[in-house]
Amino acid sequence: MKEFKNIVAEYERVKDMQKLALATVVKVRGSSYRSPGARMLIRNDGRWTGSISGGCLEGDALRKARNVMNSGEPQLVTYDTMDDANNSLGVGLGCNGIIDVLIEPITESNNPIDKLSTFISYNNLTVMATVFRADDQFVTVGAQSWFDENGDYHSKINNKELSELIEKEMQSVYHNRKPAVKTLLNNSVEVFFEIIEPSIDLIIFGGGFDAKPVTEMASTLGWDVTVTDECIAHVAPAAFPKANVSFCKRENFSKDIPIKPYSAAVLMSHTFDYDYDALKMLLATDVCYIGILGPKKRAIKLYKQLEEEGVKLSKEDKLRIHSPIGLDIGAETPEEIALSIIAEIQAKFTNRSGGFLKYRTAPIHQRDGKEDQVFKQVFINSTDNKEAFL
Repeated sequence: MKEFKNIVAEYERVKDMQKLALATVVKVRGSSYRSPGARMLIRNDGRWTGSISGGCLEGDALRKARNVMNSGEPQLVTYDTMDDANNSLGVGLGCNGIIDVLIEPITESNNPIDKLSTFISYNNLTVMATVFRADDQFVTVGAQSWFDENGDYHSKINNKELSELIEKEMQSVYHNRKPAVKTLLNNSVEVFFEIIEPSIDLIIFGGGFDAKPVTEMASTLGWDVTVTDECIAHVAPAAFPKANVSFCKRENFSKDIPIKPYSAAVLMSHTFDYDYDALKMLLATDVCYIGILGPKKRAIKLYKQLEEEGVKLSKEDKLRIHSPIGLDIGAETPEEIALSIIAEIQAKFTNRSGGFLKYRTAPIHQRDGKEDQVFKQVFINSTDNKEAFL
């Protein structure tokens, strides 16, 4: 979501001064630096925001984008990076992948940035379908359909049969939490089905000095961060310029601290009673990650007090509570501990172990077993309105 935010911000800044195009990775077979859904806003002065590779494809995409800006017509570009000796792009790639990139002009009649801007405000994940290849003259390349966060279907597809097929496929993608590329209408149309997740919503209970590096790292990733404390001196906005700050007494937790589908909570107030009340409130919600700063003995004490008050931890509760918090990276300083915490939350939301990649036997990116296509698997059950998609 950070890439969306950066692209939208840059678009708003230069839209009246530059011709623009949007490049989107729509299909990957084999290996690549970026997965389908990676985007890059390209300006006609040669600058760009976002990326579609590790830097090796951007130059050629820029040249293609200028043609798209001048013609006003979208273009599908295929990059074969499997041959290290292939210097057609000016660099030997050797990434062992074939990458399809859709480059669209941004005009008044066709502005894909508008939808990116809308998705930024969503709290639930959603699905969008983009036509990137069409042999049918009545189907427009770049045309899109999408679910809004309420589950309502919207379509800019000017072919009723195709629109109905896409809606059905989108429902499947949503329920399986697995993006896909589908060929429809007797193989005449190819469509990229993309799952779009909202930003992680990080809530930090406690505004001490060690909360600052946590907020800074989370903000760098594009997460939405809130720091709350019942000591007003700990929630001065100047102390957390990259976060929302909230003065909230513990008796008002349920009323003043909204829990969203992509919320993660970190308890680091260094006050046992405050952390206890926050934990008790969080257990009554659907928050999928609860991290508790401090040694294991402190967490055991919290659990014992919960049990004495008749609150029994379920199996699911024990899975979402992380104490001691963070990945085992030998962290000692506040900055190192912050890195450990942020890395664990990222691993939680992507269903990864947080171990060394060198020991991973499976591919780094998720793949399907048929065409070796890369996709981003989504694991979080992140909507309260699932029935809207049925």
